[in-house]
Amino acid sequence: MEKIWLDHYPDSVPHEINPDRVPSLIDVLEESIGKFSDKIAFTNMGCDLTFNELDRLTQQLAAYLQNNGLQRGDAVAVMMPNLLQNPVAIFGVLRAGMVVVNVNPLYTARELKHQLKDANVKAIIIVENFAHTLQEVIDDCPLDMILTTQLGDMLPVPKRWIVNAVVKHVKKMVPAFTLAGAVPFMQALAQGENLQYNRPQVSGDDVAFLQYTGGTTGVSKGAMLTHRNLMANLEQIAAIISPVVDEGKEIIVTALPLYHIFALTANCLAFVKFGCQNLLITNPRDMPGFVKELGKYPFTAMTGVNTLFNGLLNTPGFNELDFSNFKFALGGGMAVQRPVAEKWERVTGHVLLEGYGLTECSPLVTVNPPSLAHYNGSIGLPAPSTDIKLLDDEGNEVAMGETGEMYVQGPQVMKGYLNREEATREILNDGWLATGDIAKCDDKGFFYIVDRKKDMILVSGFNVFPNEIEEVAVMHESVLEAAAIGIPNEACGETVKLFVVRKDPSLTAEEVIDHCRQNLTGYKVPKVIEFREELPKSNVGKILRRELRD
Repeated sequence: MEKIWLDHYPDSVPHEINPDRVPSLIDVLEESIGKFSDKIAFTNMGCDLTFNELDRLTQQLAAYLQNNGLQRGDAVAVMMPNLLQNPVAIFGVLRAGMVVVNVNPLYTARELKHQLKDANVKAIIIVENFAHTLQEVIDDCPLDMILTTQLGDMLPVPKRWIVNAVVKHVKKMVPAFTLAGAVPFMQALAQGENLQYNRPQVSGDDVAFLQYTGGTTGVSKGAMLTHRNLMANLEQIAAIISPVVDEGKEIIVTALPLYHIFALTANCLAFVKFGCQNLLITNPRDMPGFVKELGKYPFTAMTGVNTLFNGLLNTPGFNELDFSNFKFALGGGMAVQRPVAEKWERVTGHVLLEGYGLTECSPLVTVNPPSLAHYNGSIGLPAPSTDIKLLDDEGNEVAMGETGEMYVQGPQVMKGYLNREEATREILNDGWLATGDIAKCDDKGFFYIVDRKKDMILVSGFNVFPNEIEEVAVMHESVLEAAAIGIPNEACGETVKLFVVRKDPSLTAEEVIDHCRQNLTGYKVPKVIEFREELPKSNVGKILRRELRD
């Protein structure tokens, strides 16, 4: 396709970026500390952390890690929701010259055990609410260091005492646990203040994050993301959004967890680079509380997945918020549905930009430019220094407008999967990464995801893509959410089954089918409707079709 998208870049966006502008993420943090010292870097539960404070605390943690038996390159797990402790832990580990292993705090003992053993984790920083899970596996996964923290630990006294007491004794959110040798996180920071910090020499080829992925499609694998991978993605993000971002002045709403690659890069790392404020939301599933928190700040940007935006739009009070400072929202992680995007634009007055990425690409691959006038259904243009090709099942490039599996090449593509050479070879070939997503490209270089290759439904030889069925279903005013799968059928191979969460409990299956019939070709119309109170989702809100199929 000869990179036809370059002809349609906004004038302000360069065709290429320099992934080697600075050597490491440590340098990015140090640059921002120097430029934005007194600016607020992170806010959580009404408490602020400035860049100066972030500098001091991360150096203290790095010094503690370096002086208590850990070595450069050791893997350190971080297992917590969005709290002020989270960025302190992430940047503290990086500044120690070590590797961050982000862990979902809602993991079961089985999932945690796999990740700790697979990554050869030497230390963990964990919120006490989930320490009982660690206790279950600690005998099989011995660690050199355990640092525990409570939800309110970085809040000022007496708020810290009150929050921790309520969480533990009133809400009883901290199951009993015993972890021999565990050290309180705040104690480690205090001790680190009196220890020597040695700034490590880190190169772009050094692994910065072991980011686990693929848990819903097989064994979870650790994507090795180097400092250069992340640096490249930050430069790509900066090239795209710099025209609308004022350094040191933005407030980005960070509701997706920082252990997820989307929020980690697009929110935490990118807006530290810009010297801006991350508003960390600890529990975005409490939608009324989330909306109340938004009402306290002149927020200017937000990232999320379709279910998060849909949830906000259906929460009383959201449409009454002040959007006068708002600049853009970015959707990713799953397909943004047109009805949600169009309602978002009506309510906020701003377009919901859709982008596309995956853990193995740090994650950004494509995104719509902030200058986009209205939602266009595409995942946007490839980021600078990114190449994309679409291949058919025989490995041939498809013609313009035809669908094919998307392959990506660029400096943001991972080094490989940790200790999984075969899995790496399956997805990486000659620097090209096979995404497993079916896409098409228009004559302006905008890409459109048709669907996941493995989610495709085959009806009488015709390919049916669940995204299309779901988007039509949620156009019905009484449908809140929908998910489509294929079920076996003797006559036509598979037929479409649709799972529906209703806004109106009186909605019938016949009404849903009639609605779909009005908007879809006959073979695409669902034959079976199953109503559910909720749909299974990942912890960032992505609907898990595989669980529905199972």
